[in-house]
Amino acid sequence: MEVDYNAMDLTVNTVLDQDSDVEGADVKDMRLEAEAIVNDVLFAVANMFVSKALPCAVDMAYINVEIREGPRYCLELTDAGLRVVGFAYDQVDAGCHSQYHETVYSLLDSLSPAYREAFGNALLRRLEALNREAQS
Repeated sequence: MEVDYNAMDLTVNTVLDQDSDVEGADVKDMRLEAEAIVNDVLFAVANMFVSKALPCAVDMAYINVEIREGPRYCLELTDAGLRVVGFAYDQVDAGCHSQYHETVYSLLDSLSPAYREAFGNALLRRLEALNREAQS
């Protein structure tokens, strides 16, 4: 994944590889991906945000989500996908071995009927708006 960044935005964890022409790796890569996920589905959940309490790395980030039905979850985002790792904000349960989902839509669809309904309603509204534009 290619990400534009400002050198001043690099965190302390930036790695300097002396054998490379690249002066560092942007450790915000997965955080940026997590923020994009949050922005994409925030309309269909009660609350969702990237964790600031749990560590973020190039290959992992954590997202806290409260579904409309009330339960809260901590999600892990990696190259393998998203999965539930805890049942409270900023909580990682070592014994939690949930399955990975390729998309946030699939994960939320499995957790929340209210998400499914909100997503379907938003899709319907968008299709109706496109239909009105086409008829104009």
